Amino acid sequence: MVEFIEANDEDFVNETIETLEYLIDAPGLKDEELDVIGELLSNFSGAIEVHKEIAAGASKRDALNGFMKRVTGSID
Repeated sequence: MVEFIEANDEDFVNETIETLEYLIDAPGLKDEELDVIGELLSNFSGAIEVHKEIAAGASKRDALNGFMKRVTGSID
């Protein structure tokens, strides 16, 4: 997703996040569908965070590694 943002625009991903957040409230969604939407939201949000770090001057590798450390730390 980071490459997509670099090649296109962050707005596409932000609009996708807004759409998925709207869909979460749709009646009739199964738990499995909500899990998939949640995973997508997490991935898109993470890509935006990494993109912002890169834009602020971090290398792509450092930005990705830093994000993964934060995610791993939040799980523990």
